[in-house]
Amino acid sequence: MTRKQVEIMDAIRENCCGLDVHQETVVACLFKGALDKKPIPVFAEFGTTTKELCRLQDWLADHECKEVVMESTGVLWKPIWNVLESTCELVVANARHVKNMPGRKTDMKDAQWLASLHRCGLIKGSMIPPEHIRDLRDLTRYRRKLVQ
Repeated sequence: MTRKQVEIMDAIRENCCGLDVHQETVVACLFKGALDKKPIPVFAEFGTTTKELCRLQDWLADHECKEVVMESTGVLWKPIWNVLESTCELVVANARHVKNMPGRKTDMKDAQWLASLHRCGLIKGSMIPPEHIRDLRDLTRYRRKLVQ
């Protein structure tokens, strides 16, 4: 799906945010506005420390944004999920499903692309188990590592 196709799709979210997650940075693109108008993107960049992720949480709250989609490889999404899950409806997008168009790629463009897709309801989130199951998985993985 190309950017032009997404732009003509019907928006279903008035306020949403796309996060492009990396090891040391999180780039956010927020869309806020009426469903029948093209939103103006608002960008921000945050670190991945707990203090910076709390700043991201405050930034989202200041913009009254509760719907957030993030694209991440590996386990980089976990700290962000842990900080934001109490205040936001989160979706972790499979990178293969939201692959951007070929060409020049920037973190800001990726975050904006994610926000565009999420605004139109085009992202199916990955299954994230409840917190108690995630904790149990972490414990069993740690035990296996110790036994090995």
